[in-house]
Amino acid sequence: MALAIAASERVRGSTSPNPPVGCVILDAGGVLVGEGATRPPGGPHAEVVALERAGDRARGGTAVVTLEPCAHHGRTPPCTRALLDAGVARVVHAVADPNPKAAGGADVLRAAGVDVASGVLARDVERGPLRAWLHFARTGRPHVTWKYASSLDGRVAAADGTSRWISSPESRAEVHELRAKVDAVLVGTGTVLADDPALTARRTGRRQDGTRRPLRVVVGKSDLPAGARVLDDEAETMHLRTRDPDVVLGALAARGVVDVLLEGGPTLAGAFAAAGRVDQVIAYLAPKFLGGGPPALRDAGVSTVTGAVALVVEQVSMCGPDVRVSAAVPPGAER
Repeated sequence: MALAIAASERVRGSTSPNPPVGCVILDAGGVLVGEGATRPPGGPHAEVVALERAGDRARGGTAVVTLEPCAHHGRTPPCTRALLDAGVARVVHAVADPNPKAAGGADVLRAAGVDVASGVLARDVERGPLRAWLHFARTGRPHVTWKYASSLDGRVAAADGTSRWISSPESRAEVHELRAKVDAVLVGTGTVLADDPALTARRTGRRQDGTRRPLRVVVGKSDLPAGARVLDDEAETMHLRTRDPDVVLGALAARGVVDVLLEGGPTLAGAFAAAGRVDQVIAYLAPKFLGGGPPALRDAGVSTVTGAVALVVEQVSMCGPDVRVSAAVPPGAER
């Protein structure tokens, strides 16, 4: 399953609105004979890719897959049919498919005599490459990760407005890796006017399938300067003339956007936090004091300590000299 999760992670950002699933095939003796991951929309699912690589060696073997095999015919035939045709004797999956159109694959396989097991490394999958897709499937809303970099005293810029660079080169390089794995990068017009960001994954270039870069989304009613870098031809840009987080997320969901990286300033981040539309936070804390300047978050709808949303810290690590904190909003804590 760890190998299947790794295969899933390698294609994260290239499969939306489909899930980035990974699959490993073992032969009847337990030897690895095939590995695959979901291809871009319209292409084969992970099970089919792995089975093609395994060939006849899959017969009597085991398929280990991060998500319950689908049982419906969409753009491609159901994966349950491919597994049965290949003669697989056992299927192990991490997470059940929450999509009612695709769910039920485990029951189909069991009815055909296949041994099915579930729940293996489920937490790793749910916190890993399938996090955003599972959220989208369960709520109908894109998953939002708010990323920010601040000084140790919580400032995202100095008193004079300068902000380059609070975080280290290592942290900035990691942010480009994050951008390459999401469907959209979201900022407000204020950020575009103040910083003129490119919002591209410059370190990694195009996504791993070579077809596209994350959609650049600018939110706000102000016009964008004609020469703004977000208007170049490096990636598509969408300007939504609204400040309502649900309107923004609804427009993105209609485009098949599943995973959003929110890089806006304190005002936009505060609006999303106040609306309960921040699902994960990744913070890069630089070992610096500024003592003034804007805070990381403004107007988040919290007026007293008892009104705070308690996050669950999932990981604390070093990124160069910076401290990287990853935390999630627990289910049911949304406003």
